[in-house]
Amino acid sequence: MSVIDNDTKRKLREMGATALLDAIDAQDEAHVLGMSFQERLQLIVDEAHSIFNHGKVEGLIRRAGLRYPGADLRRLDLVEERGLNRNVIAQLATCSFIQRQQNVVFQGFTGSGKSYLGCALAKQACQHRLRAHYIRMPDLEEAWALAKDKPQGQTKFLRKYSTFSLLVIDEWLLDHPDEGMRSMLLELLER
Repeated sequence: MSVIDNDTKRKLREMGATALLDAIDAQDEAHVLGMSFQERLQLIVDEAHSIFNHGKVEGLIRRAGLRYPGADLRRLDLVEERGLNRNVIAQLATCSFIQRQQNVVFQGFTGSGKSYLGCALAKQACQHRLRAHYIRMPDLEEAWALAKDKPQGQTKFLRKYSTFSLLVIDEWLLDHPDEGMRSMLLELLER
């Protein structure tokens, strides 16, 4: 038996409160028997907030364009063997470096896990509800070259990439950038 009628459900959907509606529908009458209205409402709101927050985080992760969307800082293999410091990884996981506007550089041989680590860090930022984006340096160079040919393209390009709280640039400087690219990178880092 449903707790609320169809008209109330329709109104909740119209208001965009589907997470609240889902939380109400998911509530098991046997578990809430004997609870006060306030206690039941608190459980419903907690569940709806959890659903809402999960949806926001999943959207941020999806829009981040991660090369490895399943990357996770909690599941790093062979941390010490790879020369990674667990304390540094734990500190990075707080994403406090973003608020301090600090840059992070991962350095290592091909296949050592730099891309995975960058994606895991971007995903962690998304879980902190921060906008992150992953892009390979060759793709960034190509986007910059295309932007230069459009009116206001350079300004729009810089605005787009500077709005992310965390920008992961993979394959950083594999090739020597020309003067225009160096200039753009310095401007992007400044922003």
